[in-house]
Amino acid sequence: MLSAKKIATKLLAEAGITINGDGPADIVVHNEKLYRRVLRKGSLGLGESYMDGWWDANNLDVFFDTLFSSRVIDAHMEKLHPVLLKLQGTLLNLQSKRRSFQVGEEHYDLGNDLYRAMLDPRMVYTCAYWRGVDTLAEAQEQKLDLVCKKIGLKKGDRVLDVGGGWGSFAKFAAEKYGARVVAITVSKEQAELGRENTKGLDVEIRVQDFRDVSDGPYDHIVSLGMFEHVGVKNYKVYMEKMRELLSDEGLFLLHTIGNNISSIVGDSWIDKYIFPNGVLPSIKQIGASLEKVFVMEDWQNFGTDYDKTLMAWHSNFEKEWPQLKEKYGERFRRMWRYYLLLSAALFRSRRTQLWQIVLSKNGLREGYTNRLHEALCSIKK
Repeated sequence: MLSAKKIATKLLAEAGITINGDGPADIVVHNEKLYRRVLRKGSLGLGESYMDGWWDANNLDVFFDTLFSSRVIDAHMEKLHPVLLKLQGTLLNLQSKRRSFQVGEEHYDLGNDLYRAMLDPRMVYTCAYWRGVDTLAEAQEQKLDLVCKKIGLKKGDRVLDVGGGWGSFAKFAAEKYGARVVAITVSKEQAELGRENTKGLDVEIRVQDFRDVSDGPYDHIVSLGMFEHVGVKNYKVYMEKMRELLSDEGLFLLHTIGNNISSIVGDSWIDKYIFPNGVLPSIKQIGASLEKVFVMEDWQNFGTDYDKTLMAWHSNFEKEWPQLKEKYGERFRRMWRYYLLLSAALFRSRRTQLWQIVLSKNGLREGYTNRLHEALCSIKK
């Protein structure tokens, strides 16, 4: 029987990765116990071993991109989703109303200083739109403007922002378009800073689960980077709630990371350390949730832009680390670096996507093509 080290060496070699090599995708092993830990615990063991300093990569994002692009990992995907996690996803509603605030407490409430250091000045924590611009700040403003144009936002429109973060979209829509915005979040830290950021504008920020919103109708609804926390068991409930809150002539724009395959649970390391109870939707799962609820007017994929966004966040994080290290510590630094660069590689290798989906309640009589054309043409080339 092959040893754990020989199995790992063989699999990595098939992907074009050398252990203790000097290529950009190669890794350096500091603890020989790594091999058994990874073969026993899959992605959770790989991530925890990195956090513990058992291995490093010459370029972590290149390592993961090479690994994912090789497809060698496909034959071992079951190992990445432990039986217990899959059983929980099957038997329990991991994203119930009671559980919905967990991700706020464990991820978004980590510290506003961390997110200020990593993000752009508007603190947009979703994929930027890089078209003819060079900076993260420009690309994020461009994304926010694209969203406003896609829904045809006008002065005085009442908009619901589901998953409002630190008020980035709400502030932009109120300042630039004269919209009236209600933003909901499951993070107390986000809400507190969001209220400060939007002071003096026609913006209300609430700490609230989407299932508890009852003050519709809204002229439009947007949800930027929140659907990843809804969970497969709740997709239909979510869509029906959005329909209930949307005016008959309004548009709902859903901006979400997407998975190429259907799953009921997320990656085990990401679930434990980054986004508890998170799961990425597939086209099939979203499509099923839309049946008899919404008409799909447009579906855009700009997932490759997330690679560039994540690399910009990583650069900012590393640059600002001297101001953060005393509070967060080296193990956190390795964890956060692993999260950002793993994620960048997932988009670079096209394992995951970024979708903007525009939905209407009954279908636009005049169609959506002209409105979309005008929105895209207004973005810098």
